[in-house]
Amino acid sequence: MSKIVPKVGVGIIVIKEQDDKKFVMLHQRKGDHATNYWGSGGGHLELGESLMAGALRELVEEAGDDLVVKNTSFLGLYNFTDMAPKHYVDISFSAEYVSGEPSNNAPRETTDWQWFDLEDLPEPLFPPVAIYLKALNTGEKFFDSYVNQYDPDVSR
Repeated sequence: MSKIVPKVGVGIIVIKEQDDKKFVMLHQRKGDHATNYWGSGGGHLELGESLMAGALRELVEEAGDDLVVKNTSFLGLYNFTDMAPKHYVDISFSAEYVSGEPSNNAPRETTDWQWFDLEDLPEPLFPPVAIYLKALNTGEKFFDSYVNQYDPDVSR
């Protein structure tokens, strides 16, 4: 019998600045995991792949190669257990929009991409995306779940 272990998720939040406002590119999820939640580009890290390469690959797979981004940088790490029994160690990046229009390359998994003002976001947000938008605002980089936390001060 195989042991169930956390999976590694990678994602990327694309930010566009226009008229002194910031916008984020999101789509609504379909399928059996977080249906109807608004999320960014992301998915599973592949064997032997770097974290950033995985996030950028997922963005191309989901939004097409017409979309051009720059200044991709580490945004945060989240131990994501909010939707147990699923458990992910999730790593996200942010990138600046340069040009191009996103296309919905995964219509069975998501709706069309839309731009949202960072001050007026849709709900519900996929929990990792909500966490990473908080990271954009606060500069915080590490977020742990609140399920089954280890407490070294508790004797066992």
